[in-house]
Amino acid sequence: MNTRASQSDRVAPLDDVSKAIIEQLQQDGRRSYAAIGKVVGLSEAAVRQRVQRLTDNGVIQVVAVTDPMQLGFARQAMIGVCVNGALGPVADQLAKIDAIDYVVITAGSYDILVEAVCENDADLLDLISEKVRTIEGVTSTETFMYLELRKQTYSWGVR
Repeated sequence: MNTRASQSDRVAPLDDVSKAIIEQLQQDGRRSYAAIGKVVGLSEAAVRQRVQRLTDNGVIQVVAVTDPMQLGFARQAMIGVCVNGALGPVADQLAKIDAIDYVVITAGSYDILVEAVCENDADLLDLISEKVRTIEGVTSTETFMYLELRKQTYSWGVR
């Protein structure tokens, strides 16, 4: 389950207007298409079509980012996963687990990094012991429990 296009999967680079639309949505994902249109020089309908195309192509997602602590998820952790064999199938299995919200294949000490959001330590223990470590090919894990979130941003702009 690949939710992001790799560099080689991209069809064409974004034009300046699409980049400007993305920048507007990064500043405020609730900004109206009419307001965006005024900034980028398009009609409301044209902005709506562009946003739909960007969404359909997997370039953007417009979502509400929440604070897990305020929603009852007291335990967040990054889990480094070592794998014996093909990484893709393991990453795909990890991506199917509800408590895991981020999966990335990496180079370095760990083959895969995942971020988990759990209600409590018992749920995190169950996730690691009963779900992650039981996936065929997983040889070891190391868990980094989050103590305090100091920065989380999704506004890195466009290039």
